[in-house]
Amino acid sequence: MAAINGTSVIIALPAIFRGIHVNPLAPGQTGLLLWVLMGFNVATTILLVSFGRLSDSYGRVRLYNLGFAVFTLGSILLSITWGHGTAGEWQLIIFRVVQGIGGAFLFANSAAILTDAFPTNERGFALGLNQVAGIGGAVIGIVLGGLMAAINWRWVFLINVPFGLLGTIWAYVALKESGRPRSPLRLDWIGNITFAVGLLGVLLGLTYSIQPYGHHATGWSSPFVLISLIGGLVLLAIFVVTEMYIKEPMFNMRLFGNQAFSAGNIAGLLAAVARGGLQFMLIIWLQGIWLPLHGVSFVNTPLQAGIDTLPQMVGFLIAGPVSGRLSDRFGARWFGLAGMLVAATGFLWLTSLPADFHYWTFAGAIFLLGIGMGLFASPNSAAIMNSVPARYRGAASGMRSTFMNAGMMLSMGLFFTMVISGLNQKLPDAMRHGLQAFHLPATLVAGLSHLPPIAALFAALLGYNPIQTILPAAVLHSLPATSTQVLISREFFPHLIANPFMSALRTVFIFSAVISFIAAIASLLRGPQYIYSEDEVKTSLSPTDPLQRRYLAVALLGIYASRQKLKQDDSVEAQALLKRSLSLLMIATDPKRFAKNMSTHRTKGGSIAQ
Repeated sequence: MAAINGTSVIIALPAIFRGIHVNPLAPGQTGLLLWVLMGFNVATTILLVSFGRLSDSYGRVRLYNLGFAVFTLGSILLSITWGHGTAGEWQLIIFRVVQGIGGAFLFANSAAILTDAFPTNERGFALGLNQVAGIGGAVIGIVLGGLMAAINWRWVFLINVPFGLLGTIWAYVALKESGRPRSPLRLDWIGNITFAVGLLGVLLGLTYSIQPYGHHATGWSSPFVLISLIGGLVLLAIFVVTEMYIKEPMFNMRLFGNQAFSAGNIAGLLAAVARGGLQFMLIIWLQGIWLPLHGVSFVNTPLQAGIDTLPQMVGFLIAGPVSGRLSDRFGARWFGLAGMLVAATGFLWLTSLPADFHYWTFAGAIFLLGIGMGLFASPNSAAIMNSVPARYRGAASGMRSTFMNAGMMLSMGLFFTMVISGLNQKLPDAMRHGLQAFHLPATLVAGLSHLPPIAALFAALLGYNPIQTILPAAVLHSLPATSTQVLISREFFPHLIANPFMSALRTVFIFSAVISFIAAIASLLRGPQYIYSEDEVKTSLSPTDPLQRRYLAVALLGIYASRQKLKQDDSVEAQALLKRSLSLLMIATDPKRFAKNMSTHRTKGGSIAQ
């Protein structure tokens, strides 16, 4: 359901904005347009981990069910948005946040519920099917978004309602708690506030950095942008430091001591940064430039753009279940490595395409991207969830989803920043040369050539021809009829912006290829297959030395005592006792290490079990 919502909204954005009468050339509009798109992910990312920790205490299924209801409420509110212009945009943003709250309940618990329900040798396949269901929803969303946009933009949101109602009923009837809820935890208010405000600061800074400021085409010289970015980064740094010392933190930093967990999340974050903004960039490329150049009417571009991006989804659908099943047997390491290398190859392939490409070449490149991401996603998710104790699965699922969502939002901000910077360098000359051919007055040409890049980009996406809007009617009437017809045509502005946009987009693809390669290295560093088991603290050795057996008994007693203590509260003392007991167990079950340590302690005086 959430996947259907995500892709259908992206596809239908032009219809939605035209439906609430938004002018992309009006001052301040582009920032609000971006937040309509990002509001859902911002709310989801901020709340994921806290909702995951709450589910560990109050039950994963209970909060998962609540997510369906809240998401459906948000969809209903979006479908009845009554405002126009700026008021309509703000209503859409607020209601998208409501949707995002419901999405946070769903995303924080889906992987944890599956991990609880399936044994370790089937989790990769189960999580793979879960992600395939998400991709299937994305495919449905692309088609539905295109169809609904052609009818009425409100149906793009209303179509979620029957899915949400059915999902709510199904979840309450079919899902049962399989995990064991812990005692209620106190919320980490310091962590929640510093993380939320810090993330918002960074995203606000990135959003307003691509908008004009003063006489500059971008906003990097704006005090607001600089304060937002620096303040946001400082707060995120404070968040990391405080989480190390808080008794019940929002982010359990101890989990990062596990190599499989930390490497998997780093690889997942990098993969999200590499691909997060890709779908939107492809939609701009197709709807705003390529399809108009091929004579497709604006009414039909949403559906056609959705169909044209399907090869990426098909690639994921093919690779996801297979890699998930095989990773249950062979581990995630090599699948993650291969997947990100294949994705990097797909990004590099895209850099070779011209703005007006042959479709099947484009389809091959995005199909390869889908294969790569499918190879990576399921094994990586399973490896992360397999690496943590059952009592932390809700928090771990929330942390995994937080990294993924934060990476996707960061990707969106970075992609737009790179594209706008590239357009800022090459669009003015392209506009100047294109308009001079029609012998327009020099002052008009100079003014039009300094059209803000972000306004030009959204004008292309929304089907506006800014030349028709900005040029005075008297100037248009003074031109030959053929010249006027060309200037105000649907194809003229996409043709004008095509090459500067493609030049900027190549920078994005190169960046994504590099990030994918780094993600492949992170996946390689995760180590061999690791599965946490509540019964993993066992030994196959049978010490014959009575003293060694005594130390083994002390170690096992310490492990038992610390486990019992951890079931009651996650105290530092219990964690320390468990760590010491595990260290003693390793010594007591290895005759050589035991003899060496006994010799050392006899020399110094004391006991290794002290």
